[in-house]
Amino acid sequence: MIKLNMQRYSDLFGKTRKDSKKYDSINATLLIKAGFIDQLSAGIYTYLPMGKKVLFNIENIVREEMDKIADEILMPSLAPKDIWEKTGRINTIDVLLKAVDAILTDSRKEYILNPSHEEIVTPLAQKYNMSYKDFPFALYQIQTKFRNEKRAKSGLLRGREFRMKDLYSFHTSRKDLNKYFEIDLKFYWNIFRKIGIEQYVVEALASGGDFTDDRSIEFQVKCDNGEDTIYHNLKTGEYFNEELINKDNITQKEYEIFKGSEAANIFKLDTKYTDAFEYTYKDKDNTKKQIYMGCYGIGISRLMGILVEIMHDDNGIIWSQNISPYDIYFITNKLDNNANTILQTIMNTNKTVLLDDREIGIGEKLKDADLVGIPIRLVLSDKSIRSGGVEFKIRNEDKTQIIPIDNIDKFLK
Repeated sequence: MIKLNMQRYSDLFGKTRKDSKKYDSINATLLIKAGFIDQLSAGIYTYLPMGKKVLFNIENIVREEMDKIADEILMPSLAPKDIWEKTGRINTIDVLLKAVDAILTDSRKEYILNPSHEEIVTPLAQKYNMSYKDFPFALYQIQTKFRNEKRAKSGLLRGREFRMKDLYSFHTSRKDLNKYFEIDLKFYWNIFRKIGIEQYVVEALASGGDFTDDRSIEFQVKCDNGEDTIYHNLKTGEYFNEELINKDNITQKEYEIFKGSEAANIFKLDTKYTDAFEYTYKDKDNTKKQIYMGCYGIGISRLMGILVEIMHDDNGIIWSQNISPYDIYFITNKLDNNANTILQTIMNTNKTVLLDDREIGIGEKLKDADLVGIPIRLVLSDKSIRSGGVEFKIRNEDKTQIIPIDNIDKFLK
């Protein structure tokens, strides 16, 4: 089957659901109702065709920026238990999902469903890059991750299975790691700018757990349904996580306090993992020296949920142009010459279109158009023809206007 840049709604798998219930978060409620995802179990979702398009649009924006500073690979989701024992993390991470093979023997092998890939990428790098000439280098992937989340909730914000971009950089010195850290920070800003998030902050927090450096960054998005409390110092402009702030010194005059949802983070791992795997490099004088690492993550599916939390109204989702599954939602009751002319114009401008050709009332189609949230809505009807053409509306604007059919390409551009 050939897929062009036009999709008939009548042929689309996963349409809007009138029987959908209200969930514990806006993103779960709207994404399920609008036909983007389906819940299999708490924290586990199927991405339907439109949802997959949104997810891949986010991934492609991330990939476009990450390709400039790293090589993309794809590591396995499954890892043998012993590789996690080597770093000691098997005893320190309480959200590990474990699996046991089905062979009924006394030595049944145990596996870990990876929530992150430090244990896999470090020995992988060790096989290929051992000389000072090989450094610095960075590897990234976009992969499905797993967490044995005890309280899976809030739709895509806290799941047991989720999509993530994780990047790992390798360096011969802390100085070089610090330099790359700042480079990656700039590319993260580019990603969020392209995605179209207006309300986000970079938040410094104290290190702990798996991370070995006090310079860690979280990218927090202002979100009423977020699980983090963010403190914005109005005097210095700095943002802090709740764990980093001295609450005894807080005054409302000095701080703005709001809820946030973490969309990304970057950490300096130092030599924790390279030491665990005895991964060193040979310097110019043939001596063995330590290797420093950094890790840089973006929650792809989580970001999709955050976008819905902050980009919606009472009628449904409001996708930005770069993220939307289609550019145009086109409503018409009949595919006559006028409709075909509009569709051809859309094709000529390299736009994608969801054609609502279902045999239902136009009022229901208009409601679904708002619910699905595609940026541009076109309505061709007898009324619009009598008024001079086709009705044109931007999703997040109230006004509509009638534009001549032969002039539609200027509006689409």
